[in-house]
Amino acid sequence: MARVELEHVDKTFPDGTRAVANVSLRVEDGELFVLVGPSGCGKSTVLRLVAGLESATAGTIRIADRVVNDVPPQDRNVAMVFQDYALYPHMTARKNLAFPLRMRRLGRAEIEFRVARVAGLLEIEALLDRLPRQLSGGQRQRVAMGRALVREPAASLLDEPLSNLDPRLRVQVRADIQALQARTGTTMLYVTHDQVEAMTLGHRVAVMDGGRVQQVATPRDLYAAPANVMVAGFVGSPPMNLLPARFVPGPAIAVGGAAVPLPHAPAGAGEGWTLGLRPEALRVSVDTAAPGAIPARVAHLEHLGHETLVHLRLAPDDTTALVARVAGMPDLAAGQAVGMLVDPAQIALFDVEGRLAG
Repeated sequence: MARVELEHVDKTFPDGTRAVANVSLRVEDGELFVLVGPSGCGKSTVLRLVAGLESATAGTIRIADRVVNDVPPQDRNVAMVFQDYALYPHMTARKNLAFPLRMRRLGRAEIEFRVARVAGLLEIEALLDRLPRQLSGGQRQRVAMGRALVREPAASLLDEPLSNLDPRLRVQVRADIQALQARTGTTMLYVTHDQVEAMTLGHRVAVMDGGRVQQVATPRDLYAAPANVMVAGFVGSPPMNLLPARFVPGPAIAVGGAAVPLPHAPAGAGEGWTLGLRPEALRVSVDTAAPGAIPARVAHLEHLGHETLVHLRLAPDDTTALVARVAGMPDLAAGQAVGMLVDPAQIALFDVEGRLAG
């Protein structure tokens, strides 16, 4: 296994598109590191740069302390797993696993040993003599993972490997990948557009947008302290409620027709700031006259069994929309007048440049 580093890496395509802009990342040896962001943010390009499928316009890429900018892909000792599996349809799972080892001209005994070991890790021993068309989507993805691992690469690069799976199977294979990485200690750089996938898999997560890294942190820190408005609005399901901040004397912040007290007014607070409220920072009360309650109306409800997402419209203008997370399935109805209470300790404020205020 090995560490992977990018230092001030840029990638500009011939048409002038700057897909990656001054990206610096360090993936530690044995870490499962996730790159996440909206489509077109540059995350897959970063993966292809590490693999050698694209050449960096500027910057340095290292794998195991070796600068690999000019090293061809086959000599970088990395393995890629794609979203479409890329298995050879005419080969059995066993032959698919063995293929990269045969290309390296390893002996038959070594090939059989490695294939058996990886098949055991992935629990696919019973599938080795089947063709890809005889396998389910999850089984094909396991074989694709095995073909990468059997090479014993310095790092495994996974490009949206679960995108073609149905939601239920995606949860299972996600758990398989997490368990496999824990057992093998493989260095993994994993790309996804699904922030739930990123938050449940990654030891650390890098959020990208517009070719730039917006924040690198553990899932817990990303959620609790998003570096900017982009991260706040992307991470979380549902994401953080974001609305224009209006400061009033107190110090306090106006939400709907009420003022929520602040511990202190941030330096430079004024026009152009943004208020952030996680759904669990909001509480819904049927008592519209409860102390501190902000008048609101239930727009609609998402009953999820263990919790309910309550979509609210705030009085007096009824245009400000917020989502509150409520435990269980409360007895609420669309159109009902309620009181919304805000936990001041969970207020996030972002300055005029969209950065989280300290």
